[in-house]
Amino acid sequence: MKTVGIGLLGAGIVGGSLIRRLVEEHSAIEAKTGLNLELRRVAVRDFAKERSIALDAAVLTIDPVDVVDDPNVGLVVEVMGGLEPAGELVLRALRAGKPVVTANKALLAARGPELIAAAEESGVPLLFEAAVGGGIPIIRPLSETLAGEQVQRVVGIVNGTTNFMLTRMSEDGASYRDALEEAQTLGYAEADPTADIGGGDAAAKAAILASLAFGMWAGIDNVYHQGIDSLTSADMKWAAELGYTIKLLAIAERLEGGVNVRVYPAMLPVAHPLAAIRGSTNAIFIEGPSIGELLFAGPGAGGEPTASAVLGDVIDAAREILAGAQVAPRIQLSSAELVPFEDVQTKWYVRLEVDDQPGVLAQVAGEFGRHGVSIKSVLQEGTGDDATLMIVTHRAAESQQRAARSSLEELDNVRSVASVVRVESAAP
Repeated sequence: MKTVGIGLLGAGIVGGSLIRRLVEEHSAIEAKTGLNLELRRVAVRDFAKERSIALDAAVLTIDPVDVVDDPNVGLVVEVMGGLEPAGELVLRALRAGKPVVTANKALLAARGPELIAAAEESGVPLLFEAAVGGGIPIIRPLSETLAGEQVQRVVGIVNGTTNFMLTRMSEDGASYRDALEEAQTLGYAEADPTADIGGGDAAAKAAILASLAFGMWAGIDNVYHQGIDSLTSADMKWAAELGYTIKLLAIAERLEGGVNVRVYPAMLPVAHPLAAIRGSTNAIFIEGPSIGELLFAGPGAGGEPTASAVLGDVIDAAREILAGAQVAPRIQLSSAELVPFEDVQTKWYVRLEVDDQPGVLAQVAGEFGRHGVSIKSVLQEGTGDDATLMIVTHRAAESQQRAARSSLEELDNVRSVASVVRVESAAP
C-alpha cells in the first residue's frame, strides 16, 4: 500500500471535518484509491479543547512550523485561514518541496502569483479546489477542463451567508437585521460578519475565478466590491414588483480593452438561472463561445462540503507525489489589461423619494439625460405630498450613472435617493 504522511494546519470547522474523514473513512479511501493517507501532525491552538475525533497527543502541536518541518509529513494541508502565519507556512512547505492543499481564498487572492511560482519552482502541486466554491468543483474545471475555452464571463453567487440572508428577505419579508441574526444562529455567519456582508469574501473568490478563467492574476486590490448592508426589505419588495430578485454577484468578464472583476448586489430577472439559487447554496455561471452556458451549483460553505473538496485535492496531490514526476504548473499567468469599474457599462435601479409635484419627473429625467444616461422604465407610487419613483436605466458607463445620482441628490424636490441597485441580465 502506498503511504503519504499528511500534516494539517488548523483543526477548526473544516480541519475537524477533514480529520473525521481521514480517520473514520480511512479504509474506504484506501480501498477506492490505493492510498494510505496517514495523519501524522496536526497544528492546533489549544491542546485541551475537546474534539469529536480523539487523536494521539504526539500528533498534536501548537507550533505550526512543527507540521511543515516534520520529515514524516509529505503533504501539507492549510485550513487555518487568514493571511499570516498561513502565508509564510505555505511558502515554507512549498520551498521544502512539499505539496500544499489549501482552502484559504484570502491568502490566494492576496499572494497567488508568489505561491504559484514557489510551487512551480519546486515542482510540486498547489491545490485549492475548496477556496472558491466550498463543495462545488470549479477550480479544476476552469484550470483544466475549460483551459482551451475562451471564457467570456463568469457570474457567481459565492457567499452562502449573504445568499441565505437575501433569500429570507425576499421570500419571507425578513428585515436585514433579523436575517443576519438568523444566519448567525444557524452558523452561516460569523460573530463578526463583515467579510461576508461587506463583500470582501466574495471579492477574494472573484479574483481567483477571474485569474483562472482568463489566465491572468486580477489581484484583490483590483476588485471593486460592495456588500448587502445597505439593502432593505423594501428593495426586495420592489425588485419582485419589477420581475427581479436581488443576489450578491461576483462578476468577471472579458470586455473590449481588458478584463473587469467586481462584486455587488444586483437585480436578476426571475428567469435567470442564478435567480433560483436559494438559501446558503452557491452557484457559478460560466459563458463561452464553445460551451455556451454552464452552471455549477451546490453547498458553498460548511465543514463537510469544504472538507470533501479538500480531501479530493489531498488524494490528487498524493497521487502526484507517488508518481515521482515533476509537476507541470496547472495555471499559467500572463499580463492583461484591467478595465476600471468606472468604465464598465452598467444598468441601475434607482428608488427616489420625491415631492409629489408637477414637473418633478421631468427634472429627474433631465438630470439622467444630462449625464448621458437614458431611462428604460419608470414606476411611480404615492399621492399627496410625497411619492416614490422607481427608475431602471439603460446601460451607461458606471461613472455616468454615479454622476447622475450625485446630481439627483442636489435637486430640491428629491427628498432622498433611497436606494441604488445595479441590474444584471443575460443580454445587454
